[in-house]
Amino acid sequence: MKTIIVTLLTLFTVVISAFAQDFQGMAVYESKTSTADFKSNFAGNRDITPEMQKTIEERMKQMFEKTFILNFDKNASIYKEEEKLDAPGQGGGMRMMSNMMGGGGTHYKNVKEKTFSVDKEFFGKEFLVKDTLPKLAWKLEGETKQIGNYTCFKATAVRPVSQADFKNYRRKTEDKKESEKKEEGKVEGKTETTKTTNLTDGWDVPKEIVVTAWYTPDIPINQGPENYWGLPGLILEVNEGKTIILCSKIVMNTKEKKEIKAPSKGKEVTQAEYDKIVTEKMAEMREMNQGQGGGRTTQFRMGGQ
Repeated sequence: MKTIIVTLLTLFTVVISAFAQDFQGMAVYESKTSTADFKSNFAGNRDITPEMQKTIEERMKQMFEKTFILNFDKNASIYKEEEKLDAPGQGGGMRMMSNMMGGGGTHYKNVKEKTFSVDKEFFGKEFLVKDTLPKLAWKLEGETKQIGNYTCFKATAVRPVSQADFKNYRRKTEDKKESEKKEEGKVEGKTETTKTTNLTDGWDVPKEIVVTAWYTPDIPINQGPENYWGLPGLILEVNEGKTIILCSKIVMNTKEKKEIKAPSKGKEVTQAEYDKIVTEKMAEMREMNQGQGGGRTTQFRMGGQ
């Protein structure tokens, strides 16, 4: 095992040093997040008609299934969602939720300087998140598999999860006896009200998740989708929590060179500062929803203006 890993790292160093300065490539990634937990939030809700349920599922698909383009050279990359026209009726709420799911903006990584920057829009305000690239303690495995024409090697790591990481929210586990009481419609002698439509009620987020990545030494670039990097080859697949990101197309030495530069618009904040802004705003929305009987959040969830 150690011999294989040392050989891969050596090959990575030798081949990448031989690349021309103008080397550039492009990779297409399909990202899909499981919606099972989110759908269960609406199960049994009498206020949601079959038509509304269908609309919700269509909107969720738009948020949870995305296509991204990664343009990269030896030292840097830009990762951006494939541009699509907004569907009829898709308002600011839907765009904001889509951004929270990882879409929108330009995600720039410079692996030489070990920094990243990404422009995000949140509640009508533009932010420029700039920070140091997260460094994961990758464990290189000997397992391999084929992805397209490339032989890929497995690597695993554990990463912390931010409270603003919307993709990894999950249903809270609750006491069985308490759950049975709710089913009977009685909690502490009070009649159970209709199940809430607040999208984030009953959710929590894990403190950390296990990440499994598959990289190919055939493309000795220290890059990957989103903020993933640090392996001896381009990362072609990432499994993180409920999300799978899979490369579906690669073009090497593209004829049309893409300008790979960091975004510059928006209020500059660190990742921690941006996460705090998001979590505080989400908490504020939950409080407003509780005070207005759930109507405001239902409109937000449906993508209203």
